[in-house]
Amino acid sequence: MNNYQPIDINFDKQHIWHPYTSIGDPLPVYGVTHTDKNKLYLDDGTELIDGMASWWSAIHGYNHPKIVAAIQAQAQTMCHVMFGGITHAPAVELCKKLVAISPEPLQKVFLADSGSVSVEVAIKMALQYWISKGETNKTKLMTAKKGYHGDTFAAMSVCDPINSMHSMYQGFLPEHIFVEAPKAGFYDNEIEAELAALEHVFDQHSDEAAAFIIEPIVQNAGGMNFYHPSYLKKLRALCDKYHVLLILDEIATGFGRTGKMFACEHANISPDIMCIGKGLTGGAMTLSATLATEEVAVGISQGEAGVLMHGPTFMGNPLACSAANASLDLLDENDWLSQINRIEQTMNTHLSQCSKLDAVEDVRVLGGIGVVQVNRSVNVAKIQKYFIREHKVWIRPFGKLIYIMPPYISSDSDIMALCNAIHQAINTEEY
Repeated sequence: MNNYQPIDINFDKQHIWHPYTSIGDPLPVYGVTHTDKNKLYLDDGTELIDGMASWWSAIHGYNHPKIVAAIQAQAQTMCHVMFGGITHAPAVELCKKLVAISPEPLQKVFLADSGSVSVEVAIKMALQYWISKGETNKTKLMTAKKGYHGDTFAAMSVCDPINSMHSMYQGFLPEHIFVEAPKAGFYDNEIEAELAALEHVFDQHSDEAAAFIIEPIVQNAGGMNFYHPSYLKKLRALCDKYHVLLILDEIATGFGRTGKMFACEHANISPDIMCIGKGLTGGAMTLSATLATEEVAVGISQGEAGVLMHGPTFMGNPLACSAANASLDLLDENDWLSQINRIEQTMNTHLSQCSKLDAVEDVRVLGGIGVVQVNRSVNVAKIQKYFIREHKVWIRPFGKLIYIMPPYISSDSDIMALCNAIHQAINTEEY
């Protein structure tokens, strides 16, 4: 006998607006009653292998007893308190851990609500830094096409200007400077031509650019583009040469997903400002952070305002900080690198079978990310129904991409099942 609450799917369909779907003709939603480890349980009793880690955040799976216990213990003493003029142990402990594991120059931590908000904060930091320096002409951002940085307005303004889900807002958003997306793949050799083109844009626009923002190594929701570490290394050098701050959006790539704690480590570089979120709490609660160097933080504080002009109501939420502390402890306890290496090896072996299918344009794997790119847009409703009915897996594609970012605890057999489901869906044209 369980005590799971019944789900009124009809009310949901009539009144609840889900992300990226129509209120008039919505994509189907499936009622989930509970979760456990890397499994989702539907209200009809179906058990699904989760290939998405709840949009890449549930890195340790669901209901991990250590994270649950941390939240429960914190709830007994203080669920929330304003962060203005007040601090508390969970936040202090978390920031100590973040400073310790992040690239060396990042010493200052600003806690925020969500990944998108952390990007907003990063952009404010960059603009305020140059205003404080008297460089009032540096009002634009540079970024690469195929990028995705969130759904709030400043974040939208640096997403891909044509192909992103935010292209309809052109005219309302600030206009920034876009360079071509990185072209050389992670394992490619030829990259010099595009690096020269990148420097040309810096030479033209650096006087008006406050910062360059990019997702390191993997451009995620903008197209799952895996690019060469040399691009990132050159970008760091150009930012230094032309006096432009470097913002790295590690929201999706941080905490081990690409095979490094932070993806910028593939290029052995460090940003001036770094955004993190998603896996920070192990997917248990919403929390993000924006980290900055001493130079950036002090520069802002020495300006006319004297402060960073941002302060979310739920900044430093003790419950979320406690969950994050437990999640960061689990990365070490579970040997995250071994987990990621195992997942990568299994995906390389089994997802590669898709490359033999005529409809497949590319298969790529890096760390705990596996992507199959097909030759036409995927019918999300059709393929998800097939995945659930025939393979008992949860995978949510977008565009021409069928991809998986499973929880790190996923077994080899579960990874194989996810890969097989993708192969069969394409092979039988159920997409």
